[in-house]
Amino acid sequence: MSTLHLEPWSEGGLETLHRQNTPEMTEHLGGPESEQAIVDRHRRYLRLDGGEMLLVRLGEEVIGSVGYWEREWNGEDVYETGYGIFPEFGGHGYAAAALRLAVDRAAARRARRYLHAFPHVDHAASNAVCRKVGFELVGGVSFEYPKGTWLQSNDWRLDLTPSTPH
Repeated sequence: MSTLHLEPWSEGGLETLHRQNTPEMTEHLGGPESEQAIVDRHRRYLRLDGGEMLLVRLGEEVIGSVGYWEREWNGEDVYETGYGIFPEFGGHGYAAAALRLAVDRAAARRARRYLHAFPHVDHAASNAVCRKVGFELVGGVSFEYPKGTWLQSNDWRLDLTPSTPH
């Protein structure tokens, strides 16, 4: 059985972004991005400071990505997370497993108390991942993603302090 693991974002991540840039995978994110937007995103991921983007591997095969980054939310410095597993690997718990690994990495930094996720209210699978990993549903919010596009999202929050199981 292949082991799920994370590895730092690298030049190979550009191919992952292209594979994720489909109508199916971006349905709840405002739709596919332009080629320039993908290249710009890849460059940001390569130089991300105060967080990390990671490739999700099942054995040697890349099956998606997960990451966390610093942001200000409601007057507090927090981490935000995002994740995406290719559709052909969906339904096996890989997104939750990858997010748990990313949570461990974020918590180890001891830089922020909370990690937030903002999946679209209608994205059942993504909301289920948050629930499985132990995030608390704070409530519904209007969330800007991508820039200029406002989505109705859920605000899920996970306490990263050591006493919190996940």
